Amino acid sequence: MPILDYKCPACGKIFDELVKKYDDEVFCPDCECLAERCYSGQIYTQTGKPSKKCSGDCKNCSGCG
Repeated sequence: MPILDYKCPACGKIFDELVKKYDDEVFCPDCECLAERCYSGQIYTQTGKPSKKCSGDCKNCSGCG
């Protein structure tokens, strides 16, 4: 289960959330609006090492390396 970065479009809060899948809906803990994925944080591979080529957009991914 990944921990992903999110940003609320309503109040601007940036937060981390533990999700079952990368496309799960996540709601802001402050205002409870639907949050959007935030790709500004560091991306790590499945082994826990920082990835140099990962965009963080799992929908267009061919796998972490």
